[in-house]
Amino acid sequence: MKQIICIGGGGFGRNPKQRIIEKYIIDQSNTSTPNVLFIPTASAEDKSYIVNFYSCFSELNCSPSHINFFQRTPRLEGIINKADVIYVGGGNTKSMLAVWKEWKLDKLLMKAYNRGTVLSGVSAGAICWFDTGITDSWASNLNVIDCMGILRGSCCPHYNSEQDRRPSVHKFIKDKKLSSVYAIEDGAAMHFKNDNPYKNLSFIKDSKVFMVEENGGVIKEKPQNMNSLLQ
Repeated sequence: MKQIICIGGGGFGRNPKQRIIEKYIIDQSNTSTPNVLFIPTASAEDKSYIVNFYSCFSELNCSPSHINFFQRTPRLEGIINKADVIYVGGGNTKSMLAVWKEWKLDKLLMKAYNRGTVLSGVSAGAICWFDTGITDSWASNLNVIDCMGILRGSCCPHYNSEQDRRPSVHKFIKDKKLSSVYAIEDGAAMHFKNDNPYKNLSFIKDSKVFMVEENGGVIKEKPQNMNSLLQ
């Protein structure tokens, strides 16, 4: 089983005590106490972000760890091979992908995916798995960026929480830069199995996922069926 879980926003970076989507991710592993590897490259390995990761995952039934690229970089292949779950943090997608490519981490992640490691992430860590993603890596405006291409299509996170997201997605589709976009709100996630959408998840009340595309010259936002993780 090949799995990727893409989170539009929220989670331990903002609230390490909530742990709803994080528990769901861990539960998808077929290991009783999975090794969870955090990759905080996109945030330039922000120390408080790493602290929040351990605050969250140390309270779950798993063994958490992380990797750094901006100190002395460890041997990556052995670390990736031991991971049952990989979680990619948010931040600057373009810079993250450039660092990964230089260290050939992109190829190691593809191998991990194909052997059944659960891949996951938020924001930059959500869009990186797709053909393309909508990113704020540039300070001036949102752009479409080429990503890893494991999942077909394009993805936009933070669809309801950042005011430029919706109009930018609509413009990219109108200008024929993209044919369609998975738009994921904060507090929502998409779970893919074997390269295909499997389940849309809500871990904040009323959070949604949309398929945005053009139909008859009009941009349509089609709400997807949601599965609530809230008790």
